[in-house]
Amino acid sequence: MRRLLNPLRWLTLRILALLAFGYLAGCASLPVIAPDLALRSHTPVPLEGERGPLSAAQSKAILDGLRSRGQGTDIFDRHLALEEAIVGSPLTTGNRVLLLQDGPATYQAMYAAIMSAKDSINMETYILDDDEVGQRFAQALIDKQREGVQINIIRDSVGTLGTPSGFFQRLVESGIRVLEFNPVNPLMARKAWELNQRDHRKLLIVDGRVAFLGGINISSVYSGSSFRPGSRARADSTPPWRDTDLQLQGPVVAEFQKLFLSAWAKQGGKPLAPRNYFPQPQNLGREVVRAIGSSPEEPYSLIYATLLSAINNAESSVHLTNAYFVPDPQLLSALEAAARRGVDVTLILPSQTDSSLVFYAGRSYYGQLLRAGVKIYERRRVILHSKVALVDGVWATVGSTNLDWRSFLHNYEVNAVVLGVDFGNQVQAMFDKDLAASNAITLAQWERRPLGERIRELFARAWEYWL
Repeated sequence: MRRLLNPLRWLTLRILALLAFGYLAGCASLPVIAPDLALRSHTPVPLEGERGPLSAAQSKAILDGLRSRGQGTDIFDRHLALEEAIVGSPLTTGNRVLLLQDGPATYQAMYAAIMSAKDSINMETYILDDDEVGQRFAQALIDKQREGVQINIIRDSVGTLGTPSGFFQRLVESGIRVLEFNPVNPLMARKAWELNQRDHRKLLIVDGRVAFLGGINISSVYSGSSFRPGSRARADSTPPWRDTDLQLQGPVVAEFQKLFLSAWAKQGGKPLAPRNYFPQPQNLGREVVRAIGSSPEEPYSLIYATLLSAINNAESSVHLTNAYFVPDPQLLSALEAAARRGVDVTLILPSQTDSSLVFYAGRSYYGQLLRAGVKIYERRRVILHSKVALVDGVWATVGSTNLDWRSFLHNYEVNAVVLGVDFGNQVQAMFDKDLAASNAITLAQWERRPLGERIRELFARAWEYWL
């Protein structure tokens, strides 16, 4: 979700960002990700379970099992060792993963986990609104804090700019630790003022045992179901928001906990109250999962690099659903190359949005992609906010990362990669359901679009780095 602000205020922030980061002197750019696949294609990929690293034989057996249930793809051999080298976080087994579609299902699961908390709750969010949903979550967190559960919240300064200070003051007065990420006010900065770096993660961790992540913020715009006819998020007839989250249990939760605690420390947060943030992991399922976090302090986005590698190694299909699609040259090239070698590359993108500039900047690439053989669909009657990728039916990722320059260069993001045909089938079924509710964009149709649309695209594309 792009933060919905007064246009003049948002323009002022953008101007400040340009001045603060030396835009006129030249912008940073995404590095070229060109790893030597041949050097790593035969490197064993280690896995971790509830008792720590598995032996090479155990790891191989699990990956062989995933491969045997797959669709004849070599993505495990050609991509996973490279992903291991790029990301560094372990590939964990013994996890349970639940796919959550839209706000109602996600909020119900999150609320249930919060109410069952016994030790700690860590929340990292871009938006936390002072509305019906935000107030319900705030009261639940305050109640748990009063019961002795320690609550720690990281909230982005721009994302929560429209939330009254009294909302957070009430949380603080109850004992909840609230950390404002990169304050907009430079006088409140705890380190170098970095207005353009934002925390776009949506992460909730309860008792170190269950984690939620995806695209859903804490806001009433998600109150409606995008698959229920006539459903509306608000009384003003705003279309429902279509989004996707995951609920995860098992050893991988510790990796997401590390990402939260690292973000807290890097932002100069006060030492957290001692709690059992890393309970003994339990084997709770069969899913193989990797946690991936990205931040602008790293040489490049880890999520961006591993997604590029997965697309470059795809053999049968690349299915992407994304809210904000403004591809950089490498992502554009990877999608085109995959389509030209016969891979089914299909994109589901928004037909309406909360950010016109992003919408038209992304559309400016449609012609190029369609000519390469990429299939493009636009989701009808919803605000599409999902960030989901499925490659060869067996490599899936869900998280907060958009396919745009902002996510790849300027934001803290978090994703989960889930391997295997079982979860892949669930994601494919969700993709097919969205596809059935989408309109195909053909090249002939696209080339007949009005001149006014083309002008909007050209204007928006000039700002793609900052959107």
